[in-house]
Amino acid sequence: MAHTSTSADESVVIALQQQVARLQALLEATRQIHAALTLDSAMALVLRIAVRELEVEEAQWADLQTPQAENWARFPLYGKDGNLLAELLIDPGPGRQLNLYEVDFLEGLALQAAVAFENARYHERNVQWVRVEQDLAAARAIQRSLLPQKMPSLPGYEVAVRSSTCYEVGGDYADILALDSGQHIMVVADVAGKGLASALVGSAFRSAFRAMAQTNLPLPEIAARLNQQHWEEGPEARRLYVTAIFLRLDEEANQIEVVNAGHNPGLLAGGVLADGKSPSRLIGAGGTPLGLLPNQKFVSETYSLEPGSRLLFYTDGLIDACPEIGDDEFGMDRLTAEFEDCPPTDCEGILDCLWQSFANFSGGREQQDDMTALVLLRK
Repeated sequence: MAHTSTSADESVVIALQQQVARLQALLEATRQIHAALTLDSAMALVLRIAVRELEVEEAQWADLQTPQAENWARFPLYGKDGNLLAELLIDPGPGRQLNLYEVDFLEGLALQAAVAFENARYHERNVQWVRVEQDLAAARAIQRSLLPQKMPSLPGYEVAVRSSTCYEVGGDYADILALDSGQHIMVVADVAGKGLASALVGSAFRSAFRAMAQTNLPLPEIAARLNQQHWEEGPEARRLYVTAIFLRLDEEANQIEVVNAGHNPGLLAGGVLADGKSPSRLIGAGGTPLGLLPNQKFVSETYSLEPGSRLLFYTDGLIDACPEIGDDEFGMDRLTAEFEDCPPTDCEGILDCLWQSFANFSGGREQQDDMTALVLLRK
């Protein structure tokens, strides 16, 4: 009887030692799994631990091709939201069943693995997001470098451009080019939509516009060719059509030629009157947006610029701004009044005045659209 009691005690001690060993192994396994930085490495590590610690025949993750063997044990892994992340399959081997301690070990391993898997996924997403942020920051710097970096010297005139995007990159575009004739050609354009896709289309538009402008083609012909080229790029490009307003400045004749391709009307204020204000007239739309319809024709209009005249081309982000969703927009009337009443007599000062008006109107609300403006002033 004593011998039997001693054997039982030894069995209990051995069982406890095995349980302690299993717990220690689980703690070490937990440390290793949580140290894995990628999901693939964490999943591979769990399989190796299960086979090594339990000396089972095989361990694998369930998928559509996994054989449904009757003696395989299944251990589901659930995320914090209760959704199934994965399922661990254990093949104990022929004629063998997992004992209670082994099942406890695998359940604990599955619990810790679920946490590690979610952490690994978060880490991978963070790494990917950092990479995206770096790419967007580089794209933003490149896009800003494509705007005019130095304003040209225009005898008797002054010009300035300002642009701010609501996201890292945007679809607004403005440019000023000197022509061989001594004249200057300018454009303000807006690609439908916002963000990266619009920025890509805007870059393509810039390249095409610059190539055509240097050929000294008439403005209506430039607009027609840009329209046809955009249309022929296919349905995806057509959804991101471009509105644009083109200007050719003849400094000697003090005249501007304008073609408007579905863009917001420009504002032209004449010479300063006795009350210090310059009533504005609109340079309306004279054609369809570029890329929306094929084989379009465009017409130009010519305007004289009196001393003190000022011209404003802009994108719709300036008039669509509103302090809160559902409130009135900044609007065309308010923009016209602000432009007429701007006290500064230089282009940068006029842009400062307009941008401050937008900031005051929006009450510090985050910008909802890209905003770009070009101001031309006859001294």
